[in-house]
Amino acid sequence: MLHLLLLTFLTAFNNPKAPADTTIIVTINTGKRAQVIDNIGASGCWFSEGIGKYWPEQKREKIAQLLFSRKQDVKGNPEGIGLSAWRFNIGAGTAEKGDSSGIKDFRKRTESFLSKNGTYDWSKQAGYQFFLKKAHAYGVENLIAFVNSPPVQFTKNGLGFKLEKDYHSNLKPGAYDAYAEFLSNVIRHFDRKGLHFSYISPVNEPQWDWADKYMQAKQEGSPWKNDEIYQVVKTLDKSLTQNHLDTKILVTEAGMLNYLYSGSTGASAQIQQFFKPGSALYMGNLAHLPKIIGGHSYFSEGTDSNMVAVRSHLADTAKYYGVNYWQTEYSMLGDGYKDGNKGKRTAMDCALFLAKVIHNDLTIGNATAWQFWNSYEPGGADFDTRYYLIALNPKPDFKDGEFTVTKNLWALGHYSLFIRPGMQRVSVQTDVKQGLMFSAYIHPKTKKLVVVGINYGTSSVRIKLNLENTVKKYPASSVYLTTSDKAVNMQRLAGKINNANGFTLPARSIATLVAP
Repeated sequence: MLHLLLLTFLTAFNNPKAPADTTIIVTINTGKRAQVIDNIGASGCWFSEGIGKYWPEQKREKIAQLLFSRKQDVKGNPEGIGLSAWRFNIGAGTAEKGDSSGIKDFRKRTESFLSKNGTYDWSKQAGYQFFLKKAHAYGVENLIAFVNSPPVQFTKNGLGFKLEKDYHSNLKPGAYDAYAEFLSNVIRHFDRKGLHFSYISPVNEPQWDWADKYMQAKQEGSPWKNDEIYQVVKTLDKSLTQNHLDTKILVTEAGMLNYLYSGSTGASAQIQQFFKPGSALYMGNLAHLPKIIGGHSYFSEGTDSNMVAVRSHLADTAKYYGVNYWQTEYSMLGDGYKDGNKGKRTAMDCALFLAKVIHNDLTIGNATAWQFWNSYEPGGADFDTRYYLIALNPKPDFKDGEFTVTKNLWALGHYSLFIRPGMQRVSVQTDVKQGLMFSAYIHPKTKKLVVVGINYGTSSVRIKLNLENTVKKYPASSVYLTTSDKAVNMQRLAGKINNANGFTLPARSIATLVAP
């Protein structure tokens, strides 16, 4: 099975130059169903605070529209990418510690709702709260709270990151109950404000130690061993029950996908450790823990063959133990996005690589959710846009600045805007695979069909749809297209295309077809 997947995938990418007059038949069998999609979203970590709290209203409102809106303008072009999940960072209190926090970049220090005297100050994290409220107002279906570090009051060293490289948690041994109660208090507060968190993620990338050789850190973070994760999740599950809260717990936000199914460290083989019946750390019977495992796609896409192998192994393991895989963080941290090239990569090159990773997480990894990190960061918008959807050019104090949309935003939007929660992936086959990737999704009630196509090659290709086992006719589709042209960003093509006659997918482009 794995060998066949590798061979099929590599055939697609070893022949990137299809002639312009090539016609590709894309066969979509709606009778062959795969996973149901829970959500497609992004995180607003670190830089939400400055933007949401200080930037002029017009700018922050526009950024919110770009991320959350599902509306279209008079020409049918999307106003935004309609995220169906938004990740909210619950801060650890490193901002209150200032330079003594050990976190070099002041923008990556976060406030804490919990004060030193044990009271709560809900005015904290005002910028983060701005985007949380906007996500809710735009109808984002899933609000997800996550934690990089427990509050500094509960950590062993009073910091938001671990100094010792022993890979044990920075949470004090006697603070599990206090940490769980803190998270429950935060959830309950926002519930009362009408901002319900569907999920709470109490640990993040437990495999990393976070401190550098100078005893500083780039961000808040804590390692966790599997037995410590088990303890914190079990304690949190009990607290949520006692507080009559229905938020679900999301684990484990593994720093690399392979830690979910393999490895020999204290934070490895997490699917087996937590979801294998009979395991000493089995958590599958906890009331607030769905059978979902979260992992990050960083450093698993250096080559196409590795991308497929890792996701295939993950999908097989998750299926065996009855667990759904969520991809909960990804940006182009490694050099895989260069595709073996030297020098700078254009914004479209990065967008295409991002689309390729999403495609493989969904079609090979069978991910039921996919979430990007990070929505906005300082950087340029034309080259090597590897870390963000929106490029920021802030003033030094971060209380104002400018922003530019990158092609990454639209690459994600080709999935997030059209593939809505509850839609199910269906089978797609092509007669020739030459730098082409297609996936298709169907709505369970309306039977709306969504097809996302990526042309990774350097020549345009003619595409025709062959629809099998359909319960309704799909004579035509609306097409949304992104190319390297700065003006073509998820642009709706005039009129509709006849599915049988097809359309031309330009070189180095992404398209979404919507058949109502």
